Amino acid sequence: MQLSFEEYDEPAEERDEETATMGGPLAARMRPRTLDEVAGQQHLIGPGKVLRRIIEADQVQSMIFWGPPGVGKTTLARVIAHQTKATFVDFSAVTSGIKEIREIMKRADAKSRAGARTIVFIDEIHRFNKAQQDAFLPFVEKGAITLIGATTENPSFEVNGALLSRCKVFVLKALSEDEIASLLRRALDDPRGFGEQHVVLDNELLLAIARFSNGDARTALSTLEMVVLNGDDDGSTVTVTPEVVEQCTSQKSLLYDKMGEEHYNIISALHKSMRNSDPDAAVYWLARMLEAGEDPLYIARRITRFASEDVGLADTNALNVAVNAFHACHFIGMPECSVHLTEAVVYLSLAPKSNSMEVAYLRAKADALTTMAEPVPLVIRNAPTRLMKDLGYGSGYQYAHDMEGKVAADMQCLPDSLVGTEYYTPTEEGREGLFKARLEQLRELRKHASE
Repeated sequence: MQLSFEEYDEPAEERDEETATMGGPLAARMRPRTLDEVAGQQHLIGPGKVLRRIIEADQVQSMIFWGPPGVGKTTLARVIAHQTKATFVDFSAVTSGIKEIREIMKRADAKSRAGARTIVFIDEIHRFNKAQQDAFLPFVEKGAITLIGATTENPSFEVNGALLSRCKVFVLKALSEDEIASLLRRALDDPRGFGEQHVVLDNELLLAIARFSNGDARTALSTLEMVVLNGDDDGSTVTVTPEVVEQCTSQKSLLYDKMGEEHYNIISALHKSMRNSDPDAAVYWLARMLEAGEDPLYIARRITRFASEDVGLADTNALNVAVNAFHACHFIGMPECSVHLTEAVVYLSLAPKSNSMEVAYLRAKADALTTMAEPVPLVIRNAPTRLMKDLGYGSGYQYAHDMEGKVAADMQCLPDSLVGTEYYTPTEEGREGLFKARLEQLRELRKHASE
């Protein structure tokens, strides 16, 4: 797929005015031309706020706009194009070649040497790979271009560290229902929208569209356009009925990206809700994932991990419940397996909690990484050949089943440098109290044996 870009030297106002009169989608026609027309983001572009001051002073530096879809990332870049005295280059690509990027950068570099500035806007910058992002870096460093990137993904993960360190990150927020409603009313009154038509739309229905949009201005305007186009038109008035609004908002698109940050945010919310013994919150986050199309086996795997990481021996049935839920999901799939996952999530939420399995492993891991060369004690080595036996492998080994209490209390099983180290610290939660008592008994036996 080839790079797609547009380079603009003519005034941005003329370009957008042309778009507004070409009968394009409502969202495109209503794209703000000034900061005052931008909905929301008052923490950045309100009176006296930093981004407004930067734009109005025409002192735009390289920056990244990070936020959910439809909150104004591209819009703000367009507003900068209106107000800047620089050439504006608009990239929009899923993939692109280094050669094409460098060609544009070379032209920008030549303009820079002639005293002209170039602003390069990269929509969905997270879709550019490391090599593609690196191609912009030297030109950002020497000031040949001002880079503005837009992304729905956390730039800490998706933008090269070297490039990110040279950009100011601005976090854009989802629009409130009031902000969306105000935007919709403006679209009904503005000649670029439906201002030249007589549209009857009750305020309650307008608010329903605002709620449906989930903070996404583009979704809100697209839905408004759909309901108006499907309203009852008698030639002079378009009346939008509740039935039309209901039909156009019947399936809400949940904010959930199975490969993006929100994916990890929501699985984290499920995990932490179960850990906090909150079954209601846990079931809610489970439903959010399943209804957005998440693979139930992925959730089942994470639940299985939770059963040992956060419940462990406090409830020895927890792992059985989780594994059974995994098998049920594998056998019957969605939507039927939702009830099995719910059963597992509620069970694990209400189960007594212990993270002693996780803590024990992490302690042992820390020692293992620093003692990789420690030899296995001869007494517990395998001795399948005569040579190994002659070298002392297995010498002195005591078969625990033949010992009193089924324990060879004086047999060393840890490397010499770690003798006496304790990794497992049981809690007294649930059944783990029984394991704690047993472990204390065993450690006392070994202590006496060593003495």
